Amino acid sequence: MDDDTSYSSGFPGSASSLHSIGELARLTGLTVRTIRFWSDTGVVPPTDRTPAGYRLYGPDALARLGLVRTLRDLGVGLPVIRQVLEREITVAEVAAVHAEALDVQIRTLRLRQAVLRAVAGRGSTPEEMELMHKLATLSDQERRRLINEFIDSAFEGLDVDPDFLASMRSGMPELPENPSQEQLDAWVELAELVQDEGFRAGIRRAAEDQTRAWKESGRPDGERTKRAAQAIKEGTEAARRAGVAPDSPEARRYVDEMAAVCAEISDREDGPEFRAWLLERLETGNDPRYGKYWRLVAVINGWSLPDMEPATEWFTAAVRAAVRG
Repeated sequence: MDDDTSYSSGFPGSASSLHSIGELARLTGLTVRTIRFWSDTGVVPPTDRTPAGYRLYGPDALARLGLVRTLRDLGVGLPVIRQVLEREITVAEVAAVHAEALDVQIRTLRLRQAVLRAVAGRGSTPEEMELMHKLATLSDQERRRLINEFIDSAFEGLDVDPDFLASMRSGMPELPENPSQEQLDAWVELAELVQDEGFRAGIRRAAEDQTRAWKESGRPDGERTKRAAQAIKEGTEAARRAGVAPDSPEARRYVDEMAAVCAEISDREDGPEFRAWLLERLETGNDPRYGKYWRLVAVINGWSLPDMEPATEWFTAAVRAAVRG
């Protein structure tokens, strides 16, 4: 039998505090259909029935309907709401669980937003959009697996410096719980980069070249390598501050100082032969995408890393001018 939505609660013998579904709908702004559905599921059970079988609700129905509506607006399911109303679980417990669930949803929405902004900015094809969406929604474990697979592909089977390999694996991109748009964009770009076959091949060529160089001159220890990098950074910064172009005669003094340090850590004698050898190492290993890899990791992890790319570019150009001039 359908409920009488307009039935008056003041029939003979009834309590004036009982309401029909129609009255509840008018008092709460909910639809009759919604109240009837919630009543059928047991979250707002009727208190009594009329002689004709229509449902009547007591004074607590208004409060229950208000709570049910609030919890439904917050995404809580009716089975859980029924547990709350029956005091099997508390509102606080429900709130904690759903707050955590909302964190996951917000994170997912942020990732989707990053994908859509990237697609809009790049004018991507449907295929590229699908790829970016997959990359953005990877789990933490899947992201680590993707980077480890890239490292394995680039360096597997090579006699790579263990410290270098350890730094690659320890520099794993880790998206925070609430990443910024910049961090999400950086992750999508990094994930695309490490899957680029050209980038992988270039990194591997540089590693193979480094391995050959070590066989010729021996492997320098980490401290000596750091000293050479620092000398190049400081020397090129001084040259650029002075406005010295790498292919100018004035650059020769700076090149001599930096090349001498490089020769020392390589256990070689500085001179034309060494500088030709050094230029080959620099050109083989100077892939700007490698610097881009670390810049993206730094953005994702919130790191502040020194940018060696300008120094490497200036030094390479200056050594090239010296060798070929």
